[in-house]
Amino acid sequence: MRLAWWDGKLRILVFDVLFAVLVACGLVLEIAKNEQYRWYTVALVAVPFAAMLVRRRFPLVFMAVTPIAQWWPSVQVTIAAYTVASRKGLHWQTAVSFVYGSAVIVFWPGKRGESGVGSDIGYIVFFVLVPTLLGLWVYQRRALLIALRERAEQAERERDLRSERVVVAERRRIAREMHDVVAHRVSAIALQSGALTMTAPDKQTEEVAEVIRKTSTAALTELREILQVLRDELPGEPGHVAPALDAVPVLVADAVTTGLKVNLELPDPVPEVSPAAGRAAYRVVQEALTNATKHAPGVVVTVKIKADKKNLAVEVSNPRAVVPSEVPGSGYGLLGMQERVTLAGGTLQTGWDDGVFQVKANLPVKAAE
Repeated sequence: MRLAWWDGKLRILVFDVLFAVLVACGLVLEIAKNEQYRWYTVALVAVPFAAMLVRRRFPLVFMAVTPIAQWWPSVQVTIAAYTVASRKGLHWQTAVSFVYGSAVIVFWPGKRGESGVGSDIGYIVFFVLVPTLLGLWVYQRRALLIALRERAEQAERERDLRSERVVVAERRRIAREMHDVVAHRVSAIALQSGALTMTAPDKQTEEVAEVIRKTSTAALTELREILQVLRDELPGEPGHVAPALDAVPVLVADAVTTGLKVNLELPDPVPEVSPAAGRAAYRVVQEALTNATKHAPGVVVTVKIKADKKNLAVEVSNPRAVVPSEVPGSGYGLLGMQERVTLAGGTLQTGWDDGVFQVKANLPVKAAE
């Protein structure tokens, strides 16, 4: 990067150029006043000018050439001390800069006023110590801002990673349930086509039924091979049956035993819905009760489930807790509910309404063809 020596900012380069020109002009005026035109006159102007331009990249070089500036060298020493401290921090170069700058201030032959210990200490404090401390403060502040920025970026990356992990985990559970449902349906097709093969009234029907059986068996085998890695059951453990809408009363009863107050409104008999809608409704109620237990202890939670010919409506609501809960919320539960309801073809709404937190899910009763 062309402006890397100036922190990538053009205004810093312009400032250094202008100040270097000011230093060079001061030296030229001093030389012209004293009529000291020697062979080293050009060096007296060019060296401080060049050092001023590269002071941010080579701060010690700028400090080293300050004695050349016979025109008010205390200004150059002050800038050099600040530059070294602000670029290097608590470093040996900062200590060298402080000692060297103090020596330049004390032994500068053109120093005005009486020479003494008190005046020397005053010069050192004003022209060397103060700018050095200011430079150290700027260095520490810059390092702190960089650390805070990196920490914020890392926290944001970790938050995104946790969110993705929650979505992946929810999709894995959905995939397991899909495996259970699809495997059952395909197994039934294979079984019925096999029975039709044995009882076919003619040869053509038998051949078609056999093709259906073989295709179903092959599809079932491939499905199990692909989705088997998504199962969490241990080898030899019986398969897990995903809970559906008819398991909501048991879920509410378990929540009541833990001390949660729940009012359940569920049609009797339980409405017949698609397996995907039933599992999504169960998960919505489960997550909503969990959130109420964590964030609104002691309140009464209302669970309403209604169904018509097309839609299944699930609503879980609870008022704000009298004593706010100190349990922090991650928001991943709502994210998981949204993911599951969306994959089931429904919509989800969550939020506060007149002091009551509501979770509303609208799901299709029948699965899409």
